[in-house]
Amino acid sequence: MTADLGQLLGEVSAVLLDFDGPVCSIFAGYPAPQVAAELVDVLRRHGIDVPPDLASEPDPLEVLRLAAALGDHGITRAIEDALCAAERRAVKTAEPTPYGRELIVAARQAGMSVAAVSNNSAGAVTAYLAAHRLARYVSPVIGRAYAEPGRMKPNPEPILKAVDALAEPPSRCLLIGDSLSDINGARAAGVRVIGFANRPGKVEAFRIAGADAVITSMGEITRAMIDLFEE
Repeated sequence: MTADLGQLLGEVSAVLLDFDGPVCSIFAGYPAPQVAAELVDVLRRHGIDVPPDLASEPDPLEVLRLAAALGDHGITRAIEDALCAAERRAVKTAEPTPYGRELIVAARQAGMSVAAVSNNSAGAVTAYLAAHRLARYVSPVIGRAYAEPGRMKPNPEPILKAVDALAEPPSRCLLIGDSLSDINGARAAGVRVIGFANRPGKVEAFRIAGADAVITSMGEITRAMIDLFEE
């Protein structure tokens, strides 16, 4: 695995990191199901008759998507605003992913650009990076488009936005993500992709989806990056 990672890293010049997963667990201290339930309450306060599938949804991003499907952009903006506020609170208790910081620093030491491409809000990502003294290593930060969840990954738009900002060809960029939306978005954007299988069952799913490599620890790619830097 390490040899394969080393070859892959040697073929790229920029690393694009998903945020929630490879960098940290944003909802570690403020559980995602709690945030999702609070967003559903926002819908109810706006007079929405919440259907059962939405009322029981544990993923805040899915609540945003389902709210947008109701077709009222004012409601979508209300959920977006509430989610942005919740994410800013969540970053205060977010749990750093082991080796996430080390990878960012090692990539920069190896002469690579590092960007963040997240379905979380850019404000939350930026706040986390600043709090953990990582802001100077990561640019640009591409977050979710305001109140337009259809533009989130797996839509390749945010990935391509990062690629354009870095002035690199897509084939020279590598996305590291922990979800199928990352894998599929990267494939659609034409960038290389490593699946971070941080839960059982993801390894095979990521391979089937076409990930260039699959890791179960950020330490694997960090060690490969350090080896590349030391060559």
